[in-house]
Amino acid sequence: MLLSRLRAYLFIDPLLIVTTMVLGLASLLASAFDKRGRTQHAIARLWARILLAVGGAHVRIDGLEKLEKDTAYVLVANHASYMDTPAMLTIPLQIRFFAKQGLFRIPLLGGHLRRAGHLPVVRDNPRASLKSLTEGARMVRERGVSVVLFPEGGRSPHGLREFKEGAAYIAIKAGVPVVPVGITGTRQVLPIGSIHVRPHAVTVRIGDPISTAGMRLDARGELNRVLREKVAELIGEDAIEPDPDST
Repeated sequence: MLLSRLRAYLFIDPLLIVTTMVLGLASLLASAFDKRGRTQHAIARLWARILLAVGGAHVRIDGLEKLEKDTAYVLVANHASYMDTPAMLTIPLQIRFFAKQGLFRIPLLGGHLRRAGHLPVVRDNPRASLKSLTEGARMVRERGVSVVLFPEGGRSPHGLREFKEGAAYIAIKAGVPVVPVGITGTRQVLPIGSIHVRPHAVTVRIGDPISTAGMRLDARGELNRVLREKVAELIGEDAIEPDPDST
């Protein structure tokens, strides 16, 4: 354990930080010229591969054949670790993320995120939240890119929390398939509250796409329930964390 910690603190963590800074700067510069975000996405995928390789996360994707390369999707995944984001970037689609709203307030970074096509998660303003979700649906429908959401609203230290309905709303509004994705192993690579990166196998399991054609927005609650059930099946657990917003 001591050798593992020394390896993480003296080699892996500094290398991950330097890689993030260098490629982040490259992506920021690219965002000034590429308004569609494709160059930034390519850089993000390179960043993800390096992070996962350096961290010893051996990623396997199951169910990739269920996705069509030129189809836009709403991807819905569980969230257990910061390593979930690079794990999702191993899926070979043009992917954009919903990121924390605070990141968009940071000078330069916020503008870069917007130019790359990422969108803010707004939790404290219902009107702004609806606007962001509607913009996400428009982007998926008109630009043909896929979006990733972690509908638990944050990382879960264990089990699976209840899902927010944002992903279901976007999928129905855009009229595109929504895909449940189960990620396992990232919690072992980088647990919540730790900087000790550990080698571990990671599996990204892609479920069957669920069509939203002809679905009305008032069906989003039922779709959200089905999505949570599917993700729970994919990760092999069904423990529900209390929803912090319900207390």
